[in-house]
Amino acid sequence: MLISEVSEKYGLTQDTLRYYERVGLIPTVPRKPNGIRDYDDYSCGWVEFIHCMRNSGIPVEVLVEYVHLYQQGSKTKEARIGLLKEELKSLDERIENLQATRKRLAYKIEHYNDFDKA
Repeated sequence: MLISEVSEKYGLTQDTLRYYERVGLIPTVPRKPNGIRDYDDYSCGWVEFIHCMRNSGIPVEVLVEYVHLYQQGSKTKEARIGLLKEELKSLDERIENLQATRKRLAYKIEHYNDFDKA
């Protein structure tokens, strides 16, 4: 699959996809004999995973570390699990904060006329 097709499929710019590869967020993408990137199912799986994780707010540096550990094989399984657990905890905290903010906004909207004396 060409980079333009992957870009469209996942809603990422081609520059973003090149960046992801350059910094190690996705493993090196196979290339055609003429040097054009040729995303296979494996590469697309990584793009989808990284896109999902970035949308949840996981920092690039954490994901680079995860990919690096993954590439080292099964000996890093526990380290990867630990890293993912830390990010899940952080995500749960962000969700809790967002839910509290949402509740406050909903209350403010519901009672807006009670507070607006102008």
